[in-house]
Amino acid sequence: MPGRLSRWLLRVAFAAHLRPDQSAGYVAVRPTPRSRSQALGFLKCFLGALKMEMTEMTGVSLKRGALVVEDNDSGVPAEETKKQKLSECSLTKGQVGLQNDFLSISEDVPGPPDTVSTGKGGKNSEAQLEDEEEEEEDGLSEECEEEESESFADMMKHGLTEADVGITKFVSSHQGFSGILKERYSDFVVHEIGKDGRISHLNDLSIPVDEEDPSEDIFTVLTAEEKQRLEELQLFKNKETSVAIEVIEDTKEKRTVIHQAIKSLFPGLETKTEDREGKKYIVAYHAAGKKALANPRKHSWPKSRGSYCHFVLYKENKDTMDAINVLSRYLRVKPNIFSYMGTKDKRAITVQEIAVLKITAQRLAHLNKCLMNFKLGNFSYQKNPLKLGELQGNHFTVVLRNITGTDDQVQQAMNSLREIGFINYYGMQRFGTTAVPTYQVGRAILQNSWTEVMDLILKPRSGAEKGYLVKCREEWAKTKDPAAALRKLPVKRCVEGQLLRGLSKYGMKNIVSAFGIIPRNNRLMYIHSYQSYVWNNMVSKRIEDYGLKPVPGDLVLKGVQEAYREMLTADNLDIDNMRHKIRDYSLSGAYRKIIIRPQNVSWEVVAYDDPKIPLFNTDVDNLEGKPPPVFASEGKYRALKMDFSLPPSTYATMAIREVLKMDTSIKNQTQLNTTWLR
Repeated sequence: MPGRLSRWLLRVAFAAHLRPDQSAGYVAVRPTPRSRSQALGFLKCFLGALKMEMTEMTGVSLKRGALVVEDNDSGVPAEETKKQKLSECSLTKGQVGLQNDFLSISEDVPGPPDTVSTGKGGKNSEAQLEDEEEEEEDGLSEECEEEESESFADMMKHGLTEADVGITKFVSSHQGFSGILKERYSDFVVHEIGKDGRISHLNDLSIPVDEEDPSEDIFTVLTAEEKQRLEELQLFKNKETSVAIEVIEDTKEKRTVIHQAIKSLFPGLETKTEDREGKKYIVAYHAAGKKALANPRKHSWPKSRGSYCHFVLYKENKDTMDAINVLSRYLRVKPNIFSYMGTKDKRAITVQEIAVLKITAQRLAHLNKCLMNFKLGNFSYQKNPLKLGELQGNHFTVVLRNITGTDDQVQQAMNSLREIGFINYYGMQRFGTTAVPTYQVGRAILQNSWTEVMDLILKPRSGAEKGYLVKCREEWAKTKDPAAALRKLPVKRCVEGQLLRGLSKYGMKNIVSAFGIIPRNNRLMYIHSYQSYVWNNMVSKRIEDYGLKPVPGDLVLKGVQEAYREMLTADNLDIDNMRHKIRDYSLSGAYRKIIIRPQNVSWEVVAYDDPKIPLFNTDVDNLEGKPPPVFASEGKYRALKMDFSLPPSTYATMAIREVLKMDTSIKNQTQLNTTWLR
């Protein structure tokens, strides 16, 4: 039995490095009562950042269908409403990287997106689905963003609290206090720590000198109309089999630049020169079909140069997968030619390393002229892509604004974080914000209860959702007609839309195949959520029973094993037989540390008067030569600026929870808000 257990269970590893005098006295300290103003200050942090970050996991990327909403507070500074600019890029409609109708969750982080899988006997190519989805997204109107009739606070009454997902204990004894987290997304900055231990910074925008690169003229030699025709040809969006461009200045140099421009900007197209009625034309045509978008031409890349261009990506207020979707649309390539070591949060400024197959640094650097809230730099050519899990972790710079704690309270809290650490819970973003937690779907999958899986994903639910999803669910509840419900979705790339598409294709009696249309990463999200739910509950029980003392069973499942057995039995799962008939859902377990002690912990309390001013410089600020902020000895507000490093598979929000000693759930914060603002 131990062998079978080891293949699935989330086993407990204790890593507190405790001193002999540390004991259970540090365990389960309840939050001390605070004033109304303290709690009011704290609750703002979660209203402005419903989708909190998680540092990278070492598995798959997860996207969750319409389970998280973003704050659209009118008080958000102008910097947070900047749009991506289209100047100098001549992009046509649909190329700007429209957001998917679901928000990324940084769970077990991904490599390249998986292809869409189907059941037996079906042909449903990824390319066909993406073509349809792009057309649907292009037609997305403002009607999709309609206001909900129910207030946000009322909707969130149905959400989860920390206790609902097993987050119940603290390990420190200091008194908590309040502060506003992510009042501005620039208050939360993440720098990736590479496998060599170096922290990634954007500090060099220069382009490697390479005689093989085409000239800058490739970006301006084609007109906007010519680029549109070529793009439509490249994406098979018209009936043309070729596009002819007249060479006005008939010189060999001009023809060469046009050839280079077409081949560089439109992967998959080849060119030739033709004489027509005494005029010279460069004719573009398809050489390798749709696969060319995902496999850039081999012959156009110098053999002496590494196949991958590595670069540092600086981004603001956009998660990694959405950022790559934007880059791929501007570059007119498939997203799966990008690789990275882990995903980063949306509502933050993040800096991480990215690798892309056979795209020049010159072409990547040109995007700095086209995009806002992005910056690419530190280019180099390498032989290999990046791999998931290669990173050592992330370094966080976090500002908690308008703190209420005294200097002594802050000192005690931060000393505790540095010396004792925090419980390595999976954070609230792992479980969704509506009345149907993602772990419930995962449990139904493990139980082979496929009708329940379908129902949980599609049924009407309380909680924060966009209006068109509400209408889709209502249609499903009324008719159980997947085609009719699908028509209510203007954007069908969300999990709900993919499942409805599968049900339309395979029928209501083949839910397994219908569910299989959802990309593998998204499907596994649900099972990982259930594993996280089990882990959180088991860790809370272990801390409650044994405190911080290492005990027999932490590493070999003796004693603790019965708690796992009891919990899984209650969920109608057999701990001795966790093999699933669908291999993807037979997940192995791994050791996970109970206590995490952040490294490189430092902090300072600063005073400020203007809530909109930045309280530290970013990499881009430093590149632009901006002086660091100067603080007064006294100010209207006080802020706690924290710096710390965490390993992969840990949530910075759980570290901040330990400092502040408050429930991080949206439900708790909105309930406090509606009670105390009356």
